[in-house]
Amino acid sequence: MERFYTDILQNELLTQRQMLFVSGPRQVGKTTLAKAIVEQQHGQYYNWDNRQHRQWILQSVSNTTDAELLNQIGVHELREQRALVAFDELHKYKDWKNYLKGLFDLYEQQLAVLATGSARMDIFRKGGDSLMGRYFHYRMHPLSLREISAPHTAGQLLQDLQRPDSSALEQLRNFGGFPEPFLKADTRFYNRWQQLRQQQLIFEDIRDTNTVQDIAHLDVLATLLREQSGQVVRYSTLANQINVSVDTIRRWITLLESFYYAFRVTPWFQNLASALRKEPKIYLWDWSQVKDTGARHENLIASHLLKAVHWWTDHGLGDYQLHYLRTKDQKEVDFLVSRNNQPWLLVEVKSSPSQPINKNLHWFQEQLGAEHALQVVMDMPYVEADCFAAGKPVKVPVETFLMRLV
Repeated sequence: MERFYTDILQNELLTQRQMLFVSGPRQVGKTTLAKAIVEQQHGQYYNWDNRQHRQWILQSVSNTTDAELLNQIGVHELREQRALVAFDELHKYKDWKNYLKGLFDLYEQQLAVLATGSARMDIFRKGGDSLMGRYFHYRMHPLSLREISAPHTAGQLLQDLQRPDSSALEQLRNFGGFPEPFLKADTRFYNRWQQLRQQQLIFEDIRDTNTVQDIAHLDVLATLLREQSGQVVRYSTLANQINVSVDTIRRWITLLESFYYAFRVTPWFQNLASALRKEPKIYLWDWSQVKDTGARHENLIASHLLKAVHWWTDHGLGDYQLHYLRTKDQKEVDFLVSRNNQPWLLVEVKSSPSQPINKNLHWFQEQLGAEHALQVVMDMPYVEADCFAAGKPVKVPVETFLMRLV
């Protein structure tokens, strides 16, 4: 299955001077993406986990003219366009940023660089960002309803109206959006895949690249977060459950975020004197792990919204952020999407069309001046209508809503 990222990132590599960094969860499809782009552009692919590739990379650090890797890439050859090289999981090399900085500074005119990784690749070095101005960062997400069902129009904020694939939403609910279990749609395979992925993430990826003294306790925290999807994070409660300090819980959740296991959604409090300001809500990148049906539905919508705000921001369409709304007197709406630091979209998630519109949608829209306020209903059939044309809160079928996103 070709992802919509492929053509767009390939065009970026051809037209922009900057390197491209693509990060995202383990097994979301980054390696397949890199290999597809390399194949189409007749480039070279190197994986840090491959011993021979790792040797070539390390040899090229000190030898910038005769290194085997640079000869394979062809940076010293006369070409019609820049040579392309893709580095997979290079972030596992402790000096990866300086390595790429050196390549870019020496061969900016001859070399297009794509680097992928299953941990965050947008973190600054202490003392400043040595890669400032040298890269664009894209975050790769699991499959979404739109990506499965219809083509993506680049440079367009909201996608055109299109009917979704008839079975896609149910498949996404049951098997999540990671390509392999989604495409197989087999419960036994899914169960085995999930167990193995969790072990590899915690006991290999995180353990091998970070100093965590008790990795088993971190695994327990990951399980607790799975049970608390959509809930406000209580650091002290989690600390008592695992018998570690609050600071340790904060650090471990940040670590799980950096490896794309979970993400926090912070409260919006600008122009709301009574709004909560500190406690975030937690969601999983793989919503299929959430057992409670209502919480899973909310997590699925959260993940689709996060994919949209990341793509819109990474693609240069503005600065978009995902928040939630809650006041001290218990007024609440599930999600707020801000555009350039202004409220733009309010989203409330409900299961049944018989449930009335959340009155807080009206209240928050009046208070904040958000352009759109939608109550997304999970068990409501698709309607071929533009939900973003309504100026006031309206019930929207989930498929109608999700098909307008990426």
